[in-house]
Amino acid sequence: MSRKHPIISITGSSGAGTTSVKRTFEQIFRRENVVAAYIEGDAFHRYNRAEMRTRMAEESDKGNKHFSHFSPETNLFAELEAVFRSYSETGTGNTRYYVHDDAEAALHKVPPGTFTDWQKLPENSDLLFYEGLHGAVVTDKVNVAQYADLKIGVVPVINLEWIQKLHRDRSARGYSTEAVTDTILRRMPDYVNYICPQFAETDINFQRVPTVDTSNPFIARWIPTPDESMVVIRMKNPRGIDFPYLLSMIPNSFMSRANSIVIHGSKLDLAMQLILTPLILQLIERKRRA
Repeated sequence: MSRKHPIISITGSSGAGTTSVKRTFEQIFRRENVVAAYIEGDAFHRYNRAEMRTRMAEESDKGNKHFSHFSPETNLFAELEAVFRSYSETGTGNTRYYVHDDAEAALHKVPPGTFTDWQKLPENSDLLFYEGLHGAVVTDKVNVAQYADLKIGVVPVINLEWIQKLHRDRSARGYSTEAVTDTILRRMPDYVNYICPQFAETDINFQRVPTVDTSNPFIARWIPTPDESMVVIRMKNPRGIDFPYLLSMIPNSFMSRANSIVIHGSKLDLAMQLILTPLILQLIERKRRA
């Protein structure tokens, strides 16, 4: 953690909805004139798309059916920790971009499924913003979580997470239901060992809970809408959170525990604006005083 160079980390699994949360942060940054440097978690995968397919086939031939994007073997955890540490100390560090599609390829001038060269983060940023799979990861070798000043977990209940992933991968990436299901099964051990533990490190978790039947996510025809959901917001340390104010500002919200507020799914953006804006401004004020 750093007073001069704060870091905000958004972490969640594939299909969890971290990109939507990132957009809310971007709105707050624009409104409050906060200049953020950005890091994408995909940039710290160890292998490009073709290399990963080759490695998966090799591991499968060896009998390893659980070789996945979630593990230390397939990610540059040490490099991610290093850029967090570097930014917290100096306000800069090295990152790169993973190019997902043709539109990004045209922008970065490298083929889809590959990485750009490493480059320095922009100077004179107010804070570093990370969004990806491992923003609060802790293993026996690295501790990324220790450097982030505000850690946010995005955690739909598991069936909803799978529904969102299935619909995204089928519509945006052209995968079959069977292929996405295989991916979910392959990732499960690493999900349990490297994704779930991060949500004990996060300062705030946003967990969307559908109020419609999601018993079999693999045949769900639609993603439950915000109007068909509730969101549980858990604060690790509720000290300083004005819950009476939040309850008065967010219609039909209620406290489920001393550190948890439950809201209607359609009010998530409002709740995030109310909760996160003061926390971001506190980081900026602390930075200016330092």
